[in-house]
Amino acid sequence: MLQSLAPRSGPALALLLLAGCASYTPRPLATTPSEADIAALSRDAATIDRPFLKPTNIDLAAPLDDNAIAVIAVLGNPDLKAMRTKAGVSDAQVFAARLLPDPTFSLGFGKLLAGPDPLNEITSGLGLDLNALRTGKVRRRAAEAQAKQVRLDLAWAEWQTAGQARLQAVRIRRLDVAIALLKVDVGRAQSLLDRNLRAAARGDVASTNVQAVRADAVATADKLRTTERDLDAARLELVKLLGLPPETTLRLAPSPEMDPVIDTVKLTQVALDNRSDLLALRAGYDAQEATVHKAILDQFPTLALNLNFTRDTSGNKVLGPTVDFTLPLWNRNRGGIAVERATREQLKAEYDARLFQTRADIAAAASAVTVARRQRDAIRAQLPELDRLARVSRAAATRGDVSRATAEAAEGTLSDKKVELATAEQTIDEATIALELLTGVPREDWK
Repeated sequence: MLQSLAPRSGPALALLLLAGCASYTPRPLATTPSEADIAALSRDAATIDRPFLKPTNIDLAAPLDDNAIAVIAVLGNPDLKAMRTKAGVSDAQVFAARLLPDPTFSLGFGKLLAGPDPLNEITSGLGLDLNALRTGKVRRRAAEAQAKQVRLDLAWAEWQTAGQARLQAVRIRRLDVAIALLKVDVGRAQSLLDRNLRAAARGDVASTNVQAVRADAVATADKLRTTERDLDAARLELVKLLGLPPETTLRLAPSPEMDPVIDTVKLTQVALDNRSDLLALRAGYDAQEATVHKAILDQFPTLALNLNFTRDTSGNKVLGPTVDFTLPLWNRNRGGIAVERATREQLKAEYDARLFQTRADIAAAASAVTVARRQRDAIRAQLPELDRLARVSRAAATRGDVSRATAEAAEGTLSDKKVELATAEQTIDEATIALELLTGVPREDWK
C-alpha cells in the first residue's frame, strides 16, 4: 500500500515545497521621474511623520514657506531616497538574523560491481549546525543595533538636508533684498558718472574726479554681479536639494523673524540628548559590543550534529549520530577577538571626537549669532538718522540749497547701510539654522 502511494505523493510534495519559494521579477532602472513619483510627493507631504516637520499640501506654483521647503527636501532628495532603501536592506538583515539555519541532507548510492553480497550500498545523513543556534542571540542583537544605527543615520541625514534647503531659501530671500538695493546703487552711481563725464567734457571738473566716480560705479556694478551670481548658485542648489529639475522656478514665502535666546550650555545639552547622529554612533557601538560577544563565543568548539543511516551491501542497516567540532588548541579565534575589540575602541574614540566637535561647533555658531545680532542692532540704530539725513538732503537739493551730488551721497550712504543690514540679517539667519542643525532640533524646541 505504501509503495503504491509513494509515486503519487512525490510530485505533490515537490509542488508544495516549490510553492513556498520566492520568484524572480526584473525591475529596470528609470532615467526620469515618473508621474507616479510626482503624485507620491504630494501625497506623502500631506501625511509626513517627522518630529521636526508638519504635514502640508505642496503646490510648487504657490509661495513655499520653510516647512514646505523642508518637507520637499526630505521626500524628494535623491540621496535620502537611496538611504531609505539602505534602511530597508538593514531591516532585511535583521529578518535574516532571526532565521534558524536549514538542516542539511545527504544521500549516497554505491553500485555493487563484484562480490558475494547481493545489495547496493545506500547512505544518508541529516545534519544541523548547532553553532548557529549558540550564536543566534548575539547575531540578532548586532543586526538590530545596526538597523537602528542605519535608521538614525537616515534621520540625521534628513534633518541636515532639510536644514540645508532652508539655509538656501534664507540666502535667496536675503540676496533678493540686497540685489534690489544694489540695483538702485548702480543706477545712482551710473547717473553720477554720466554727469561727471559731461562736466569733464565742458571742463567743469578735473579728470581725477571722474576717475574716482568711475571706479565707484565699476565697484558697485561688480558687487551687483557678484550678488546675482550668488543668488543663481543658491537657487540651483535649492532645487538640487529638493530633487527637482534645474529649470524649476520656486516662489518663497517670507520667513518669520525669531530671535531665540542663545545659551551655549543649554544648547549643548539639547544636542547631546537629541542629535540622531550621536544616537546612531551609540547604536553602532552597541552593535560592535554584540560582535565582540560573538567573537568570544566563536573561540569555543563549533558543533555540528549529524544523524546517519547506512545500508551496506550485505543488508546490514546502521543508524547513529555523528558530532563534528573543532579543537581549540592554537587559534581559538584570538585574531578575531583582537580585531573586534580594537574596532570597539575605535568606535569609542570616534564617539568621543564627535562629542568634542559638537561642543566646539555649537560654541562657534552661538558666538557668530551673538556678534551678528550686535552688528544688526547697531545698523538699525543708525538707520533713522541716515534716513532723515537723506530726506533732508534731497529736499535741500530740490530747493537748490545743496548740490545734487551731496543728496545722492547721503542716499548712497543710507543704501549701503541697508545692504549691510541685509547681510547681517542673512548671517544671523544662516548661523541660527546652523545652530538648529548642530542641536538636532528646531529653535522652537530649544526651551
